[in-house]
Amino acid sequence: MNVLLAVLNFISQEILNVPAYLIGIVAAVGLIALKRSTGQVISGALKAAMGYLILGAGATVVTNALDPFGKLVFKATGAHGVVPTNEVIVAQASSQFGAASAYIIVLSFLLMLVFARFTPLKYVFLTGHHMVFMSTLMALVLSVGFGKGANQWLIVIIGAVLMGVIMVVMPAFAQPFMNRVTGSDKLSIGHFNTLGYIVSGAVGSAVGKKSRSTEDIDFPKGLSFLRDSMVSTTLLMVVLYLVFSVWAAFVVPASEAFAIFPSHPGNYGAFFMAAFAQALQFGIGVSIILYGVRIILGELVPAFQGIANKVVPGARPALDIPIVFPYGANASLIGFLASFAGGLVALLIIAAWLGPVWGLALILPGMVPHFFDGGGAGVFGNATGGRIGAIVGAFINGLLITILPAILMTVLGSFGLSNATFGDADFAWYGTVVGKLAQMGLPVGAVMLMIVAVVLFAAAWVWQVKVVNTGWLPAAKHAELMDQIKAQEQQEKEAQKAAAKAARAAAKAAKAQEAGVEGAAPVK
Repeated sequence: MNVLLAVLNFISQEILNVPAYLIGIVAAVGLIALKRSTGQVISGALKAAMGYLILGAGATVVTNALDPFGKLVFKATGAHGVVPTNEVIVAQASSQFGAASAYIIVLSFLLMLVFARFTPLKYVFLTGHHMVFMSTLMALVLSVGFGKGANQWLIVIIGAVLMGVIMVVMPAFAQPFMNRVTGSDKLSIGHFNTLGYIVSGAVGSAVGKKSRSTEDIDFPKGLSFLRDSMVSTTLLMVVLYLVFSVWAAFVVPASEAFAIFPSHPGNYGAFFMAAFAQALQFGIGVSIILYGVRIILGELVPAFQGIANKVVPGARPALDIPIVFPYGANASLIGFLASFAGGLVALLIIAAWLGPVWGLALILPGMVPHFFDGGGAGVFGNATGGRIGAIVGAFINGLLITILPAILMTVLGSFGLSNATFGDADFAWYGTVVGKLAQMGLPVGAVMLMIVAVVLFAAAWVWQVKVVNTGWLPAAKHAELMDQIKAQEQQEKEAQKAAAKAARAAAKAAKAQEAGVEGAAPVK
């Protein structure tokens, strides 16, 4: 048993917990299925893995740049509460629930492949770190809910079924919105904030029917440099960083303010320049992410055709949320800011109402979840509702990833007092449902959880067959209107070019005629 546990721990922690390895393996399997040469298999697998590592490196740079910014904001405003951080609570829970989590992640991955092979829900979830988070969440809430005397194998089996189901169900529900974002049906979203993306896409289609895309922002000639997403992203973060650093300089003691940055500046000049440097690091991180996404798309999608044709016919890779950022660079930045604003509003709601009445903990807006979740929500909202959709959809996402984690804390038992909770919408709502039903005890709770799994799976099956497979896309009228506007603008541009060309030809002819008259011989 110890050997088996060690093997499962190795597979879950050292392979499935490293998305780059998982992506490389999947790419290799796909290329082998396509009967590529050994060199092509090795090259494709390495490039796919390296692309994901590049994406991860960019995410690390962004995270490191956002950490001081979050401290600046909370030091300046004096806010206190729980910051939802997946990594922190998983680290806290791993010592007690690590074994169960290892079994759950391996069994759930196998179940997911079975579902993808033999049902219409042909999605292969490839975001390894989110798989680790979800398996830990399932082990935690089931153990807390069923109590200390519950059989560990029962917890593992139920947790694996619940996790295997959610890994194919959520990509299915989000697929029409993902198709609208990417303009094709080749990719799926494999990120456990899918509820936020679906809500953002749905809200965008409702409120932004006549709103232009964030990517069509018409900058004045003097500001044309802002069309470069790297420049505009970095410049905005420079402004935000400097605003809050100046604020902190007035209200925070110098020793505390200087300790915010890793360089520990010794005076205010160095303090402001440290803020400026972190803003530049943020822009660099976003650029690295976009580059990594391009490599992944270039290597993984063609290789995945081999898996779709041979191993899991018709399967789609469900990938991490940064995969959509290139489809709306401006939208992702707008979504980040709108989501953060929603988080601040939700914090006030909890402080004024939900906390006193329902006893919910204060949830501070975490910069990292709001950047990735909010950025993704902005892209989805923009795809269905333009600029208004991006702002409103991401704002509501900010409400969700603040209020739902507060509710989740009510089922985490002693871990709800550990100053941490899970940060994404799907962890929160699914964990709450599973935890509440598990609290019904055995065997009633176990039966109810299996019913929930069957209902979710059946609903996704029907949605896949009746909606996704029929080619339905949200916000069809919005897309048609935008196409008409673009076609009209193109016609106007062509007409203006034709008029300008005709004017130049007329001016040239007039000049030639004038020159001819001046050069004519005088009459005697």
